[in-house]
Amino acid sequence: MGEKKSGGGFCGWFLVLVVLAAIGLAVFFVVKQKMHSSEPAAAPVPGPPGAITQKYADALKIAMQFFEIQKAGKLENNEIPWRGDSALEDGSEAKVDLSKGMYDAGDHMKFGFPMAFTATVLSWTILEYGDQMKAVDQLDPALDSLRWITDYLVNAHPSDSVLYIQVGDPKTDHSCWERPEKMAESRPLIQVNTSAPGSDVAAETAAALASASLVFRSSDSAYSTSLLKHARQLFSFADHYRGYYSNSIPDVQTYYNSTGYGDELLWAASWLFHATKEESYFQYVMGKNGEEFANWGSPTWFSWDNKLAGVQVLLSRISFFGSKDTSNGILQKYRDTAEAVMCGLLPASPTAMHSRTKDGLTWISQWNSLQHPLASALLASIYSDYMLTSQTAKISCDGRYFTPKDLRKFAISQADYLLGKNAMKMSYLVGYGENYPQNIHHRGASIPVSSTTGCKDGFMWLTSTEANPNVATGAVVGGPFLNGSFIDTRNNSMQNEPTTYNSALAVGLLSSLVTTSSVAHSFS
Repeated sequence: MGEKKSGGGFCGWFLVLVVLAAIGLAVFFVVKQKMHSSEPAAAPVPGPPGAITQKYADALKIAMQFFEIQKAGKLENNEIPWRGDSALEDGSEAKVDLSKGMYDAGDHMKFGFPMAFTATVLSWTILEYGDQMKAVDQLDPALDSLRWITDYLVNAHPSDSVLYIQVGDPKTDHSCWERPEKMAESRPLIQVNTSAPGSDVAAETAAALASASLVFRSSDSAYSTSLLKHARQLFSFADHYRGYYSNSIPDVQTYYNSTGYGDELLWAASWLFHATKEESYFQYVMGKNGEEFANWGSPTWFSWDNKLAGVQVLLSRISFFGSKDTSNGILQKYRDTAEAVMCGLLPASPTAMHSRTKDGLTWISQWNSLQHPLASALLASIYSDYMLTSQTAKISCDGRYFTPKDLRKFAISQADYLLGKNAMKMSYLVGYGENYPQNIHHRGASIPVSSTTGCKDGFMWLTSTEANPNVATGAVVGGPFLNGSFIDTRNNSMQNEPTTYNSALAVGLLSSLVTTSSVAHSFS
């Protein structure tokens, strides 16, 4: 009898504990739900750059170095021991100096479309986060890298309606595996003009030069004025002679095929408005061109090919900081769509996109899979800072509220994935951490400086099983597959080839996370 009574008491207490645990869980979920369904208060506005987050400062310094590795032309203050002067005769056949600029990826092509995007992203980063970059001594390197590209872009625009958009022949270039310093092959020039229009590439170049004009306005007013003049001319050319550059030049479709030019026209006009404050550029994006190209209410992915999400965030800046009437219904459409983009990124949002790796990386494309998560995280960080600086407490995602802190948390998750917080424990930023790719698909990194191999016999280095003799510090490789796997072989260009624009996105993201700071209410 005693044993039975004891057993009954134990069972009773066990049931009480189960009921209490269930109540506790219910309370937890109710509180959690209320956190997202009740309106949060605005967070304090951050002041000047605060305490440095060292891992992001270290990663930023590393990421910045890849631009030095990718530079073409006569190098200045070169600190990369395995790089030297190259492509010195680029443009000579047309009597223009196209020796500068940057190589696109692991090859030696100069593709104007992604190169201009690289410059625009760098400019935007400096404009938003220059104080953070300065706090960790990375502002001057960023300015130098940006100018190396914009010098090239200005020279690539020798007259109002002519823009050189490519140096080198991809078939010839990809038939060689050699150091850039050893190149001896023909490097033909490709241009867009009134007979062969390229609204997409011309408008992206206009955006690059307009945004850079803001960057250099206080330090070199003459250069800034020149950049803005070219930006205006290129935008006019892009707008009046409309067409896809990849239709005018079918050979580029294999490499950087354009899927539209309306996004670049809006992108360029938005940057020109910020650079000039002229009403005509504002009305351009508010009027029929916005109706035709903005795709309001439909979130998209920010990339070298599609700038719409960037347009929406950039124009939201105007709404946040009141340089225009915030009751403007069209301006609100851009901001609403920017918020829809943000809602799609947040894992807890009812409208969250579901294509992510198991360990949390936003995943859109198996080729160069890191581009979209880095670009998305950069936009999330910028938007978060717009909210903080304007004391905007929340966004609403299908009835649930999320704060600037939620957006920053998402940005941090993508940055940390890049730096090795993933199932592979792999840093996809070369030179950061203890485990990063050793065999990236990059000609200069894979060939010893002392090698005498040329175009054809240099392929022995592509197929070599030895690790790259030169470390391409700062390279951001393509990234993992959806299942999280990554194969570190030199022939794996899908996953293991770095791109200059990936580095620009990484620099932007890391700069935003180095420390907390309010953003400027106006670029000018």
